[in-house]
Amino acid sequence: MPYRSQFIIIEDNLIDQFVTKKLLKKGLDINPVYIANNGKEGMNWILKNQIQNPLIILLDIQMPVMNGFEFLEEFDRLPEDVKAKIEIFVLSSTLDSDEIKKVRENKYVSDFWTKPFRLEILKNTFLQV
Repeated sequence: MPYRSQFIIIEDNLIDQFVTKKLLKKGLDINPVYIANNGKEGMNWILKNQIQNPLIILLDIQMPVMNGFEFLEEFDRLPEDVKAKIEIFVLSSTLDSDEIKKVRENKYVSDFWTKPFRLEILKNTFLQV
């Protein structure tokens, strides 16, 4: 049975986009999966689309144009009713302990996953009863 939430991957790396999208489609039967190449594209997507079902954002940190931290600052400015429908998971390959701490302390981030992550993480997170 398909997962009911919408998913958007905000990630600049094409290989990471491809792998994450495949994991979502094959492992959780999620289709479509939306892609934004940076935080600005992701924010524009949110602003242009009526969020009906819950929206799951898989957010990278290091991106050009608008990085993940800048995206989170813009996200904070969204109306509360929009933010209430969105859950953010940060995916990053960073080893910088300050960045990891900053992500984990952000009130809008549900979890931090290091890349590459495994399908089991997605299943354990999104298929919980």
